[in-house]
Amino acid sequence: MPRVQVGDVAIEYVEAGSGVPLVWCHELAGAMESWLPQVQFFARRYRVIAFNARGYPPSDVPEDPTAYSQELAVADLHGLLRALGIAEAYVGGLSMGGATALQFGLRHPAMARGLVVAGAGTGSTDPERFRRQCEEFARSIETAGMEAMREYTAGPTRVQLRRKDPLGWRRFADDFLAHSAVGTALTLRGVQGGRPPIFEYESALRALAVPTLIVVGDEDEPCLEPALFLKRTIPRAGLAVLPQSGHTLNLEEPDLFNRAVLDFLTAVESGAWAEREEGSGAGFLAGPAT
Repeated sequence: MPRVQVGDVAIEYVEAGSGVPLVWCHELAGAMESWLPQVQFFARRYRVIAFNARGYPPSDVPEDPTAYSQELAVADLHGLLRALGIAEAYVGGLSMGGATALQFGLRHPAMARGLVVAGAGTGSTDPERFRRQCEEFARSIETAGMEAMREYTAGPTRVQLRRKDPLGWRRFADDFLAHSAVGTALTLRGVQGGRPPIFEYESALRALAVPTLIVVGDEDEPCLEPALFLKRTIPRAGLAVLPQSGHTLNLEEPDLFNRAVLDFLTAVESGAWAEREEGSGAGFLAGPAT
């Protein structure tokens, strides 16, 4: 796989296709291979890039805890695009990667042609509990290695993938448990546990002019309220809810996910992805308010 130096870390990535760039950011339990169904599908129309974040071999794994944060994740993405000569791209991600994509849009809106934010906002409704869980997971990994995360792969928002695609779930679980213990523990502490709740970005999100597709599974309970918040807050946002789906959306329902994203990209390219009209969603029935 190709590899570029971004600041103090080397980032490995995969690239396929040509045209407008479309970049995918992975979740905590994923890596660039998690996006294979999207790379294969969208490479027919776009220049598709997926990469491994810092802490995920074969990208570098810094051992300094201060080398991991949401801000650095965004900086790595920005540096990767600059290194590849990309001035503007569609940027998407799932969970941790969805948060990276969203923050990239807030910090570098001129480089974001559109955003796909899937399964983002876990922990926002109870941030203290979320931080405690991240710390507990990190300590367990440091004590017992990645095997300590086996139960995580079959958690309440992962069982949907196991039900729908047992072999795909087994591959997902095995891939995750083969990740770097050091990188995963430090990512849990610095990136996941160190980020603010998504609700704290309300004023910035209201000013975000980048077209945004929000995707969530209707059984991904930690992300439902954040998804509705994003839809109600970002002016040019649309919300796709996938039925009987959990957290690992792009692997659970690749056809539905790809179709929703393709429709979004097509609408943006044609100028049909609209800004929300004033007064829409205000709760009134049809006709003039009385």
